[in-house]
Amino acid sequence: MSKQRVLSGVQPTGNLHLGNYLGAIRNWVEGQSQYENFFCVVDLHAITVPHDPATLAENTYKIAALYLACGIDLKDSTIFVQSHVPAHSELTWLLNCITPLNWLEDMIQFKEKAIKQGQNVNAGLLDYPVLMAADILLYQADKVPVGEDQKQHLELTRDLVDRFNHLFGKGQKIPVLKSPNPLIRSEGARVMSLTDGTKKMSKSDPSDLSRINLLDPPDLLRNKIKRCKTDPVRGLVFDDPARPECHNLLTLYMILSGKSKEQTITECQDMGWGQFKPLLAETMIAALQPIQDKYQAVMNDRSYLESVLREGKEKASEIANQTLNQVKSAMGYSMPL
Repeated sequence: MSKQRVLSGVQPTGNLHLGNYLGAIRNWVEGQSQYENFFCVVDLHAITVPHDPATLAENTYKIAALYLACGIDLKDSTIFVQSHVPAHSELTWLLNCITPLNWLEDMIQFKEKAIKQGQNVNAGLLDYPVLMAADILLYQADKVPVGEDQKQHLELTRDLVDRFNHLFGKGQKIPVLKSPNPLIRSEGARVMSLTDGTKKMSKSDPSDLSRINLLDPPDLLRNKIKRCKTDPVRGLVFDDPARPECHNLLTLYMILSGKSKEQTITECQDMGWGQFKPLLAETMIAALQPIQDKYQAVMNDRSYLESVLREGKEKASEIANQTLNQVKSAMGYSMPL
């Protein structure tokens, strides 16, 4: 029996942070042998907000290298760049033409980002969920690893599958498009900001002190943990809504040390912050060092990295183009001669 297929991706908007790793990529790595995986660098999504053309290509290579450094295994997974497969853009247009405008206007992330962008809101930001749907549906993915903030986008994808198959798939034994299911892991799925334990760690936060980047050197990591927000209470506990920073930092220590929640409670419940922060910092440094070493090795061998992306493009294109042709045929298009 063939493996189920998984599709996911990360934007090349600078260095990945600990939230990206613990909330997404580490979970990809741990489960990759169970699935047929397609992991892309979603550079088309990256331009829905203002970006620097001088760094887009290099950041794309960096994210691909970090995929490998974090443990993505090419025996189980395909790594490719979204814009290298033109079918992503073409299917987005086809899906645009069956997507009700109010579906997109109701998306929570669009509303939040539109407020931040003010008068500079572009059509791409509104259309982001349709591009995401095209990414998923091109590979007929069975499962999509998503955080809580992306569940609404996946629901829209499922709605588009139902709408497309109803409009263009009548009489077919097998639906043209497959409806994907979310693959959600709760533990560590939401890594919070170091400066505000009620907000998710984010690359868009203007303060670099709010996040731990995977490539931060040891001295910078120690400084960030030393300066991160805590509270005046002695003794560390999980799940106290009045102490969000305490819960977040304990969770990071638990995950990065590989200890259970019970072991973490026993070890840390009587600690003060002056004792715990250095422990967390050194645990974090030890956990990230192998990733940083592998990343440097991959980036230093550009020909290898380019070969990975070239092979990924070929494999992804073969599957994506097959799906695209099925969609176009169902919609009544003539096929290229």
